[in-house]
This record gives sequence, C-alpha cells and structure tokens, in this order.
Amino acid sequence: MMGLESGDGSLSVYNRDRVIIVVAIIIITCVSWVYLFNLSGDMDSMSGFDSKTGLSRAMPNMVPWGFSDWISMFVMWLVMMIGMMVPTASPMILMFSTVNRQKKAQNQPYVATAVFLSGYVLVWLGFSIGATVSNWVLHSNTLLSGMMGESTSNLFGGVLLISAGIFQWTPIKKACLNNCRTPMGFLMTEWKNGSYGAFRMGLGHGIYCLGCCWLLMALLFVLGVMNLVWIAVLTALILVEKVAPKGDWVSRITGIGFAVWGIILLFQI
Repeated sequence: MMGLESGDGSLSVYNRDRVIIVVAIIIITCVSWVYLFNLSGDMDSMSGFDSKTGLSRAMPNMVPWGFSDWISMFVMWLVMMIGMMVPTASPMILMFSTVNRQKKAQNQPYVATAVFLSGYVLVWLGFSIGATVSNWVLHSNTLLSGMMGESTSNLFGGVLLISAGIFQWTPIKKACLNNCRTPMGFLMTEWKNGSYGAFRMGLGHGIYCLGCCWLLMALLFVLGVMNLVWIAVLTALILVEKVAPKGDWVSRITGIGFAVWGIILLFQI
C-alpha cells in the first residue's frame, strides 16, 4: 500500500478515499440522529412517552394507524437503523474501500463503496418493514404505551429481555459476531467482483449484522421505541461488540444483565 503521502506531498489515493468515506459516514449518522431527535420532540405528545427522560407520561394511545402513520413509522425505523448500524459497519466499509482500491491498482474493475453500502442498508430496510409491522401489532394490543412508547407488560418485557440475554450466548450470535469482527476475513472469503458482486457482499455482511443484532433492536419495544438514551446505549454496545478486543465477552456479560433484568420484571407481575 502507498504511504501517507505521495511524492508531491499530497495525500495518497487510499487515504483520500478513507477520509471521504469517514466524512460520508459521519454526515449520514449526524443527519439520521438529527432527524430522530426532532421526531422525538414532535411525537412525545402523541406517544405518551418522553423520549429524552425515558418516562411514560400517559396511558396507551389507541388511535388506529392511518396510511401516514404507517409511512412515518417505517421511515422512523429505517432512519434509526441507518443511524445506529452504519457507524458500527464502518470498519467493514473502510476495509472494502481499501481492498477495492488495491484491486483497481492491479487493473481490476473498481466499484464505488456506495454499492456495497446499498446492499448493507437494504437488509436493514427489510428489518424496518418487519419492525413497523411488529410496532403496529404491539400498539394495537396495548402492549406499548404509545406508537413510539415502551412496553406496558412486565410479562412481555421480561420474556423479551431474557430471550435477548440468552441469545447473547448462542452459537449463532457468536458466528455472526465473528464475521462482523473480522472485516478482512469476511472479504477474503466472500469477495465477488463487479457491482453486483459488491452489492451481494454488502447484502451478506448486512445479514450477518442482522443475525448478530436483531434481538438487541427488538429491546427498543421494552426500553422505548423512541427513547434516544437507550438508542444511543444500544448503538454503543453494538459498536463495542464489533471492535473492542474483548467484544465477544462484552456481549456475554450484557446478556447476563439483560436476563437478570428480565427475571426481575417477571417477579413484578
């Protein structure tokens, strides 16, 4: 790989690409969080939930969903997933860009990193559809304090927390997390040339990421769909799982915490 600077003192192509990608990820993340912050303020009165304090303020709002509610909830989930998951995928995105640029230097086809990212985001778009439907089911059955509220059932909350805690120790969690923690290993075994190949790689990485994190995302139905504090905490947890030297043990320790929390809720029924 080239050094930090080329002969004329300018940044190398590799490092310039990395700067562009890092800036793009920061912009995407900031825009997503600004949207969520503004939306949380607008929706507090409708949901009966103060997303900034994490406290419920009212009984469940049982107004039936209209078409605009479905669209706004889907957009909210999709933007939330982008704001949470794109930053945690940054090591993989940067590694893809580096390997791709090296292949171009060897006169092999070059593919924009956005193609890889689009495959990754598509997976979370699918998850957002499922989350929106689940949100509607839970709200319709008064299991949420509002459209964007937290669980009103200790039974539901306890079972979900225990399930998430147990999942943190399962082989499928470990396998998916290992693929997320080793970007070079993933690219070496899954590399496919061309735009379609890059899209498939992004899709594949997204599937591993979904397999690793879907139950953590489901915990928002317990903690508060628009509880910004817990959204930030879960984002930080997922990032630590992926990049910290002992991230797998962080995952297991938090799993114990979730399970204990769930048991406490069940004893409060």
